[in-house]
Amino acid sequence: MLMRVPKATIRTHVSVPLRFADGYATTARVFSFDGLVDGREHLAFALGELADATSAGDRFPLVRPHSECLTGDVFGSQRCDCGPQLRESVERIADAGGFLLYLRQEGRGIGLYAKLEAYALQDMGLDTYEANLALGHGEDERSYVAAAQMLHALGVTEVALLSNNPDKARQLHRCGVRVTAQIPTGVHLSAVNGRYLAAKARRGAHTFDPGLLAG
Repeated sequence: MLMRVPKATIRTHVSVPLRFADGYATTARVFSFDGLVDGREHLAFALGELADATSAGDRFPLVRPHSECLTGDVFGSQRCDCGPQLRESVERIADAGGFLLYLRQEGRGIGLYAKLEAYALQDMGLDTYEANLALGHGEDERSYVAAAQMLHALGVTEVALLSNNPDKARQLHRCGVRVTAQIPTGVHLSAVNGRYLAAKARRGAHTFDPGLLAG
């Protein structure tokens, strides 16, 4: 069932050159918004040639809703795959045209301090979902209503979704954004994140083969 999504508006936009640690560089137009339902400072990064259009022929903007991960995105933590997914997504969206939605919902929505507390529980043997539950949180508290608001404000109602997470597609659909295709990211396996990725595949139904993570 579709839900009614409050209208958000574009607050400002500015061109920002981006450069990653491996040397990859591109330029994005970064949008901020007024009226987002959760009051958080989410951002949309418009990348590539399709960023100004809702569709071009049978092509649709490639969109990744990416949840903030300070430890992975900024400090390169290998406990998760967030940093490599962010890097991969920016290049793929710049090539295809679309938007990266940077969503301020750390730790699958539980916050940075709680995420670190969940890490401590994972070190004692719990998986990433069990740790959230043990702290009194939901397995995944993220909402993509604000992401849908941002897309509507940008004039985007149909997207190719760059994500392994089927919940993102379900939530966007309920908010009136049609997902024409769901395109997986790569499997970014490190020496220490195998159990984390396997839990996402097993418990979160993320679309990569947990057999790739054996060991």
